[in-house]
Amino acid sequence: MNNRLVQQQTEELERKLRAYERLIEKLPFPFVFTDYETGIAIEKERGDARPRLHPAPVSPGKEAEWQWDIDLYHDVPFEKVESFLTPLLDLVPHHIVFVDGQGIITLCNLQAAIDTGVDRDAIIGKHIRELLKLPDELIATLQSLERREPLYNHEVLDRFYGIVNTRFIYNDDGSVKRVISMFQSLSMMKETEKLAVAGRIAAGIAHEIRNPLTTVRGYLQLLKNDLPDRVTSLVERLLIPELDRANGIITDFLNIAKPADVKMETFNLHRFLRDDVGVLLQSEALLHNVNVHFDLDEQLDGYDMNGDRSQLLQVFLNLFRNAVEAKVAKTMNVTVSSRKANHIVQLRFCDDGPGIPLSVIDHIFDPFFSTKETGTGLGLSLSKKIVELHCGTMKVQSDACGTCFLMEFPLRSQPPFLSS
Repeated sequence: MNNRLVQQQTEELERKLRAYERLIEKLPFPFVFTDYETGIAIEKERGDARPRLHPAPVSPGKEAEWQWDIDLYHDVPFEKVESFLTPLLDLVPHHIVFVDGQGIITLCNLQAAIDTGVDRDAIIGKHIRELLKLPDELIATLQSLERREPLYNHEVLDRFYGIVNTRFIYNDDGSVKRVISMFQSLSMMKETEKLAVAGRIAAGIAHEIRNPLTTVRGYLQLLKNDLPDRVTSLVERLLIPELDRANGIITDFLNIAKPADVKMETFNLHRFLRDDVGVLLQSEALLHNVNVHFDLDEQLDGYDMNGDRSQLLQVFLNLFRNAVEAKVAKTMNVTVSSRKANHIVQLRFCDDGPGIPLSVIDHIFDPFFSTKETGTGLGLSLSKKIVELHCGTMKVQSDACGTCFLMEFPLRSQPPFLSS
């Protein structure tokens, strides 16, 4: 009986030993493990099928030593490397995309997903043309892959304006494992230059025009009582209001060109949209034959946002008035919606009006650009500036079925709490 028990224990130890041996054989990286209790050192070099055992100094009580040399390109599946890199590359404010030798996306950082308007998880495994919405011949990464030549500060002049760089990672057989592509958008730099020019123009306007306007208005106010009734009526109903209108245009333009004070407070996003924005728009809608609808994401019901209520209200009012001024005879429908996507909050203001002509849509945020005879061209510029002061972005999409303004704000770092 004792012999059978010993045999079973011996067989169990042998099975465990074979399992440990197979485990060590499967380890893809080189290492040296020195066990001072047993006086044995186990060593395995890269490419070895089996490890080698060496004698080591016996030193009871001394901790074993473990040294290894992991090569991320050879010893670890590259998908694991990409999984590790993704949260780090999400912090980079440029587009970073990895594709394999067939142009299939294996990694897409958050900035690239946000700027192209895709779900980052859904785009993995798709061809890069589905991310960029461009023909293959216009995609610099694919051209680099086809020529097997990296790009160095290559200028991109399609709907994405900026600089692209590519680098290659190869398999041992020389085939392409990955093409790493980084795109640096220069659109923000271009917008900054526009604002700098606008600031200089505004300073000149304020200095050269505002003071004379104030002087003229003051004298008209002083002299109107000494003028005939017909002239007095002209002064009160036309001249002074027109001077005030000109002064208002200068004020709005200065608000775009110069930093404004943002009075930040914390408020529930959906309560703000339903109560504040809703009441404001509904009162305006009754006068203009407009139906206002709200489509709010339940995921954001308890979300508290930081912002300046009055400035954000001004944004929605500007968008509503633009929609009303563009409407045709039929009843217009306006929809305000919210969505949680990736790590951002998306707010949309959409109408079913005639849309914005393709020839002018790229200029609607430019100061003083307007397609209306009486418009100043400052409403959308000011709205975009307010959104940017709230660390957000503002974009527009339009076709013959209507126009949609998309505002995106970063999700607060701390978890939102439910408001009472």
